[in-house]
Amino acid sequence: MARQGVASMFAMALLLGVFASILQSAEAIGVCYGMSANNLPPASTVVGMYETYGISAMRLYAPDQGALQAVGGTGISVTVGAPNDVLSNLAASPAAAASWVRMNVQAYPSVSFRYVCVGNEVAGDAAQNLAPAMENVHAALAAAGLDHIMVTTSVSQAILGVYSPPSAAQFTGDAQAFMGPVLQFLARTGAPLMANIYPYLAWAYDPSAMDMSYALFTASGTVVQDGAYGYQNLFDTTVDAFYFAMANNGGSGVTLVVSESGWPSGGGLQAMPDNARIYNQALINHVASGTPRHPGAIETYLFAMFNENEKQSGVEQNWGLFYPNMQAVYPITF
Repeated sequence: MARQGVASMFAMALLLGVFASILQSAEAIGVCYGMSANNLPPASTVVGMYETYGISAMRLYAPDQGALQAVGGTGISVTVGAPNDVLSNLAASPAAAASWVRMNVQAYPSVSFRYVCVGNEVAGDAAQNLAPAMENVHAALAAAGLDHIMVTTSVSQAILGVYSPPSAAQFTGDAQAFMGPVLQFLARTGAPLMANIYPYLAWAYDPSAMDMSYALFTASGTVVQDGAYGYQNLFDTTVDAFYFAMANNGGSGVTLVVSESGWPSGGGLQAMPDNARIYNQALINHVASGTPRHPGAIETYLFAMFNENEKQSGVEQNWGLFYPNMQAVYPITF
C-alpha cells in the first residue's frame, strides 16, 4: 500500500510537470479561477498552483480581495471582472466607476492587471449598460494613470445568430443593438473583444447536427469549406465567425480573446475525463497557431481551475482541471 502511494505521488509529479511544460509552451494560455464552490483551497494556495504549473494568466470574475492580495508580485497576468450586478452603477456614474477602479485596481499596485472585463455574457436590457460602463471605467483608469489596462467585455457564443460558414456569420438581432457601441469603443481604444467559446455546448445542444469529432478537435479532415478555407474543428469556425460578425458591426480590426473554453468531465452527454483531456490538450496545442483565416496565437483562457460545487448540478459542476483537493481531474498528456 505504501509503495503504491509513493508510485501514485511520483506519477502525479510527472503529470503536473508535463502539464506545466505544456502551458509554458503556449504563451496564449491562461486559466479561469472560478469561485462558485465552498470547498476550494485558500487563494494563496491557488496562486501557488498557478506558479508551480507555469500558468501565466488568470481570469477572475470579480475583484476578490484574497486572490488579488495573493497574486500581487507574482507577475501573473490578471483579468479582473466588474460583475454584472455593478454595471448599472458604472454606466450611470463616472464617480462610481472611479471609486470602483480605486478600490479594485489602484488598491493593488503589485498586481499585473491586463484587462478589466466589464460584465460577463450580459443579455437583455442590461446589455445597453455595457458601452457606457466600459467608457466610464476606461476614463477612470486613464485618470489614474492606468490606461495601459485594457477595458473589454466577455460575450457568449450564443450572440452569433449564424456562425457557419464563418463568412456568413451574423450577430442576433438583440446582440446587434448593443454590440455596435461596444465594438466602436474597442476599435477606438485598441482593446480586444472577449468571447466564451464552447464547442461542447454547441454539439450537446443538438448532437444530431454534427459529428462530435468536429467539436472535439478529432475530425480527420475538413468538415466545413468556406471559400478557400477549410475548417476541421468547430473552435476555429466559431472564432472566425466572430471576426466576420464583428467586422459587420463596426469592429473591423478588433481582435478576439477567447475568455473561456473547455469540455466537462462529468454530468452530461459525452462529458467524461477522457474527452475533457482530449479537448483541452488539443486546445492548448492548437491556439498557438491560430485559425485558417487568422494565423498566430489566440489568447485563450481554459475554463476552469476547479470543479465548482455551488454551480447548477450536471455539467456546470465539472469543468475543472483540478478537484478542490488539488488532485488533477485527468492528465493533459503523458
